[in-house]
Amino acid sequence: MKAHHSELIPDDFAPDSRVWIYQSPRLFFLSEALEIEKMLEAFVADWKSHGTPVKGYANLFYGQFLVLMADETATGVSGCSTDSSVRLIKDIEQRFGVPLFDRLMLAFRVKDKVEMVPLAQLPYALENGFITPDTLYFNNTVQTKVELETKWLIPLKNSWLASRHLKPAETGN
Repeated sequence: MKAHHSELIPDDFAPDSRVWIYQSPRLFFLSEALEIEKMLEAFVADWKSHGTPVKGYANLFYGQFLVLMADETATGVSGCSTDSSVRLIKDIEQRFGVPLFDRLMLAFRVKDKVEMVPLAQLPYALENGFITPDTLYFNNTVQTKVELETKWLIPLKNSWLASRHLKPAETGN
């Protein structure tokens, strides 16, 4: 997990390109990852909005995050093209038996590994030192390429979770 994810993001996409992130609760096996990458490549190659090709990008990051990106400077992404991406994610969910739409499962980088913590267990994880305000959090709410590069992997204390789960002293305020 040493590689920085921003090195894998294409340079030729506009900073405001739209981004969608779906996380798996587990690391995909190598055979699954290879199959998923083929599915993502095929989807992006045929991604269209009202018949016009979408400049898209898709990749599997850290073995368990599916990232889709659309550069809307050439072609806007419509409801139908977004629906087609959701169908792809649902196909992957079904094929590999993993939930990819669970927003109540949080991902953190702990000891150079992705660790999952249910939102309801976050206070317990903090109280017992499993994670700290400085633990890196995968902020899957990012919406653009520039946010993916700069705000996806951030300290917990800088995330939307801080105001709900940390004391002011822990956030540096």
